[in-house]
Amino acid sequence: MGHPDRAVRGWRGWKGWTALVWLAAVSLVLAEGRRVRQPRCPAGCTCTKDNALCENVRSVPHAFPSDVVSLLFTANSFDLIDEDAFQGLPHLEYLFIENNKIASISPYAFRGLKALIHLSLAYNNLETLPKDVFKGMDALTKVDLRGNNLICDCKLKWLVEWMHHTNATLDQIYCSGPPIHQGKKINDLLTHSFDCITAEFASYQSLKFESISVESFTFGKEQYVVFAQPFAGTCSFLEWDHVEMTFRTYDTIESTSTVVCKPMVIDSLLFVIVAQLFGGSHIYKRDTSANKFIKIQDIDILKIRKPNDIETFVIDGESFFVIADSSKAGSTTVYKWNGNGFYSHQSLHPWYRDTDVEYLEISSKPHLILSSSSQRPVVYQWNRSQKQFDRRTDIPEMEDVFSVKHFQVKGELFICLTRFIGDSKVMRWDGAMFKEAQTFPSRGSMVFQPVSIGNWQYAILGSDYSLTQVYQWDTKRGQFVPSQELNIQAPRAFSLVSIDDREFLLASSFKGKTQIYEHLMIDLSN
Repeated sequence: MGHPDRAVRGWRGWKGWTALVWLAAVSLVLAEGRRVRQPRCPAGCTCTKDNALCENVRSVPHAFPSDVVSLLFTANSFDLIDEDAFQGLPHLEYLFIENNKIASISPYAFRGLKALIHLSLAYNNLETLPKDVFKGMDALTKVDLRGNNLICDCKLKWLVEWMHHTNATLDQIYCSGPPIHQGKKINDLLTHSFDCITAEFASYQSLKFESISVESFTFGKEQYVVFAQPFAGTCSFLEWDHVEMTFRTYDTIESTSTVVCKPMVIDSLLFVIVAQLFGGSHIYKRDTSANKFIKIQDIDILKIRKPNDIETFVIDGESFFVIADSSKAGSTTVYKWNGNGFYSHQSLHPWYRDTDVEYLEISSKPHLILSSSSQRPVVYQWNRSQKQFDRRTDIPEMEDVFSVKHFQVKGELFICLTRFIGDSKVMRWDGAMFKEAQTFPSRGSMVFQPVSIGNWQYAILGSDYSLTQVYQWDTKRGQFVPSQELNIQAPRAFSLVSIDDREFLLASSFKGKTQIYEHLMIDLSN
């Protein structure tokens, strides 16, 4: 039997040795746990120490060894490169994605590839590239985009800009479209080769009243608008709130069955001709001291029985307005300002039920065009010696025209003719007469209004039965092309107002809320 103390000492020594072994084992396990495991080569790929080759894979694998320097994808079936597709490859210098079916690339597909020198996307199905897809890849010296079907439109404008500022070289690549650039070398394009600025009318403010006409005007260096409200029997004036950035109520003129509220500024005096279906028409003047409108004159009810439109104009420094009368017994009449009031200057043809009058200059000579429900539009020319309008001609083959509005493009004179039944038309003055330039289907149209904003020329065709059509002038085609649709119930008039470097289109609605739109510029290259 051994000594008890020796046995105890032996047991204690064995126990200490076991603890040391266990601690060593635990340390080894912990060390193994802390060691980063290198990913294996993904299925479908072949990897060496620095290189990887992938064939016949359906998507970009996400588990390559981090030391890979060169990566080649060829003859694969995937058509998309998703964002962060090559995350975790900080040493990658060469990336070849060739002869695949790539049609779409995420803007962040190559994020993190700061060491990449050579990128090839050759022979895929790319039509465009997302803006800034090469952002952060400052080491790039070579990009290969050959063999794709790149569309050189505004979405690719950024690439042209990038090509002119990068140190990387690109092989010659050609545009597959659009027609204006088809077959051209992208390398030869410049940023001004792209026309990427477009515009639209965006809904800005809705007014809770119906209206039949709208006019904008300047008085005392401020901009105002006025709407004729036939059911409420008022002329509603609005002003621009420069703080709230909205149109707010300024003043009203009470009336009856109001059809037109026409502002007219003469020698810093503001007059408003208020045309009514019942109770006669009147002229008001703005009393700035009392800050209100006061009635100064009635319009002869024997001449103006059923007013439908008013135009104001100045000839040789003298101020006039003309009222189109649509009754059988009335007469469209020109009125002249004599310094104290307005008096009847000339009655034009009676009995013709005129629905619209348009003042314009043809070959620098003042003219009026009267539209009528009973005859073709009639053109009158100002006789300077007689100081009256003489009938000159009519516009052939244009019966049932409700209204005529004019505009100019590069010095050429055009008119928009509105028809409620049949086709509305645009006609061009050829030096001797108006000739048809373009036809527009227009069932239920009461307004066909040209609108000019900077270099933009529009024609807005309203309808009682469908959406309002906005057309934009195409200078290359020399005609209007569809641009936008607006949802306005029974539009009757449009007017443009410029305030604080912003452009607003006001639309009167006979059966719904009056609408205000803002003209916004849009850069398609963004």
